[in-house]
Amino acid sequence: MHKLIRRTAAFLAAAVIQIYAAAVYYAWELPDSYYISSQSGFSVSSALPITAETQPEQSRAVFSDGTASPDIRTVSLNLFGLFPIKEAEVQEIDTPMLIPGGQPFGIKLRMDGVMIIRLGAVQSGGRSVCPAEEAGLQPGDIIHTVGGYPITSNDILREAFSAAEGQPVEITYTRGDQTRTTELTPVFSSAESTYAAGIWVRDSLAGVGTVTFCDPETGSFGGLGHPVCDSDTGTCIPIGEGTACPITISSVTKGTAGSPGLLQGTFLGEEPLGTLLCNNRCGVFGKLLEPLSQAEAIPMGFKQEIQEGEAEILCTISGTEPERYTIEIEEIDFGGTDSTKNMILRVTDQELMEKTGGIVQGMSGSPILQNGKLIGAVTHVFVDDPTMGYGIFAENMYRFGTSGS
Repeated sequence: MHKLIRRTAAFLAAAVIQIYAAAVYYAWELPDSYYISSQSGFSVSSALPITAETQPEQSRAVFSDGTASPDIRTVSLNLFGLFPIKEAEVQEIDTPMLIPGGQPFGIKLRMDGVMIIRLGAVQSGGRSVCPAEEAGLQPGDIIHTVGGYPITSNDILREAFSAAEGQPVEITYTRGDQTRTTELTPVFSSAESTYAAGIWVRDSLAGVGTVTFCDPETGSFGGLGHPVCDSDTGTCIPIGEGTACPITISSVTKGTAGSPGLLQGTFLGEEPLGTLLCNNRCGVFGKLLEPLSQAEAIPMGFKQEIQEGEAEILCTISGTEPERYTIEIEEIDFGGTDSTKNMILRVTDQELMEKTGGIVQGMSGSPILQNGKLIGAVTHVFVDDPTMGYGIFAENMYRFGTSGS
C-alpha cells in the first residue's frame, strides 16, 4: 500500500513538473497580442490544449473626434483550461479577404533624398581631405537638403556643392529614424575642377520581387516580405517615387550550398503595373492599376491558426504565371522579435528542387497557403541550404502595409 502511495505521489509530482515546464515554455513562445476574426472564437494551434478566458470588460477609450478605440480586450491563456500561462491582448477584426499573388514584378525606386554609400578623400591644394567625414556624415546617411535646397539626385547634389564655391552649407539628413543637421564646407577638387565633399551617393534602385497579396476592393498590394535595402550599406531605402513594373522570368540560376540562386527577369514594355508607396521592414506596398489575376480572394490566416506541417507556395520560375509547389513548415516562432523571420520552411516539391534547387533570390514575397488561407510569404533563403528558408506571417505584412510604419 505504501509503495503504491509513493508511486502515485512520484507520478503526480512528475506530472506537475511537466505541466509547469510546458506552461513556462508557452509563456515564452506565445505572442502577447493577437488578431482574431469577429466571426469566430479565439483558439491557438498548439500541441497541448490552450484556452482563452476573457478578462472583465474594460471601457473603450473615445478619441477627440468621437470614435472609439479598436475593440481590444485582454484574455488569460490557460493550459488545459486550468493552468495560467500569460495574459495577451486580442483585437477583433473582420477577416481580410485577399487575392494571393505569386506573380513577379519589377521594382523601380527613386529615393527620398540621396544615400551616402561611400566616403573618400578629395585632393585639394596639395592635401587630402574629406569634408563629409569632417562634417560627421557616414555611409547609410540620407541627404535631403543642402543649403535649404531639396536634393533628389546625384547631379543636383553635385550642383549644390559647386554653387557653394567653398562656403559652408547646412546639410539636412536622416540617420535611422533621426533627422539631423550639420555644416559642411566643400573644397575645390584638383582632379574634377569643381567643388566636392568626398561623397559617393545612390539616388535610385531597381530589383525583382514577388507579389504576395492584393486587396480586390482597393487594389492595394504587398510584396517581397522584407525591405528593399541598399546593397552597400544595408539601409532600408526611403521611397520618393516608386513604380511596380511588369516583368517575365527569363532564366533561373540554380541555388547550391553557399551560393544562393537567382530569378532573372526582363521588363515588359513601359506601362507600369502600379505605384509603390511604402518600403518598410515587412515589404513593399502600393496600388495596382489593374488586378494581377482573376483569382478569387481567400481569407488571411492569423498566426495562431498556422500549424507545423504541409503547406504550399505560389511562385513564378518561368514566364509570368505562378504555379503551386509543396513545402513543409518546420518551425513557427511566435515570440520572435524579427517580424520577417516567423517561420522556418523546407521545400519538398521535387519539380521546384530540380529547377531552382529550392528557394532563390527573387522568390521573396511568394505567398504561403495552408488550409485554404493565406498565412505568410517567403522572405529569405538559408545560404548553406537552399532547400530551406524563412517566412513572414501574412498578418505582419498586412498590418505594416496598412499602417505604412
